[in-house]
Amino acid sequence: MTNEAHKPPGFSGKKMRTVLLGAALCFLLFFLLTAVWVHHALRPANEKGQNQNFVVEEGATLKQVAVDLENADIIRSSTLFRLAGRLMEYDHHIKTGEYRLNGAIPPLKILEILKAGRILTHSVTIPEGFNLDQIAHLLEQKGFSTKASFLEQAEDRTLIARLGLSGDTLEGYLYPDTYRFRRNATAGRVIDVMVKRFRDIVTPLEARIKDSGMTLKQVITLASIVEKETGRPEERPMIARVFLNRLEKNMRLESDPTVIYGISNFNGNITKRDLKTKTPYNTYIIGGLPPGPIANPGLAAISAVLNPAEGNYYFFVSKNNGTHYFSETLKEHNRAVRQFQKNRSKKQS
Repeated sequence: MTNEAHKPPGFSGKKMRTVLLGAALCFLLFFLLTAVWVHHALRPANEKGQNQNFVVEEGATLKQVAVDLENADIIRSSTLFRLAGRLMEYDHHIKTGEYRLNGAIPPLKILEILKAGRILTHSVTIPEGFNLDQIAHLLEQKGFSTKASFLEQAEDRTLIARLGLSGDTLEGYLYPDTYRFRRNATAGRVIDVMVKRFRDIVTPLEARIKDSGMTLKQVITLASIVEKETGRPEERPMIARVFLNRLEKNMRLESDPTVIYGISNFNGNITKRDLKTKTPYNTYIIGGLPPGPIANPGLAAISAVLNPAEGNYYFFVSKNNGTHYFSETLKEHNRAVRQFQKNRSKKQS
């Protein structure tokens, strides 16, 4: 029997050569397309490209991102970029946010950056003693959240309870520090980070807080008053001692910063009328601590409350040079007031 008898019917040598040739052409075409894609994927759009901020908006598709990248001259071809993203299964994993990109970065690297979410962050420093309104205003100025949304979240009792805190607001629990956030970070995200930082600071102090006989809220409330009374670190333990002594003797604290906190739209000039106006925060009228913190204290002010100076001081008055004179008796205090008020009058005349 000849070999011809074993060939499939109608499948001649000519047809086989045609099939093989077609397969070879398909392979060659695939190879060429792959080479083009690899060339694009590995080749930057512009070797001298300058850094620019590129924003991936919430809900943006890979197609939209690719078109925006091409329009910004960061990539050569949005079509090939999308193809690469799909082949690498990155198309549903692009992270929202602001990135620092340029045309000198290979497209494959750009895809990796977008998938990894290497988002550009910006620094903001919250000074010690800032209150909620000041923090909200600063964050809005820096492009994080809006003042209205931040204050709304900071006064959300559901959020406050979720964070394990009590009170009507988060005043006092937003730790003053330097933070890095992405542009348009939500108010909730900013608050979570700041409260977590607060927890990091106070957790090591829990035993000392317990020994003080005060609650966390009381410690932070008093620390916020100390923070606002002086900008001199060496004076904070003395200021804390004065207020602790007064609390122990059931004396009113008579702190100007608490009065100011209770005034709506304070104009910067505290008056005798302000001191006589009853508010929950006017410690010239109410006894004990105000209902909550009046600012967000730093570690030094908190530590001063937990480790106050020794002494029987009950009064202090500004010496008009950034420091204070501390007195044990009312007689001594009145003498100091006359002295420094007189000196102040001379300087102003």
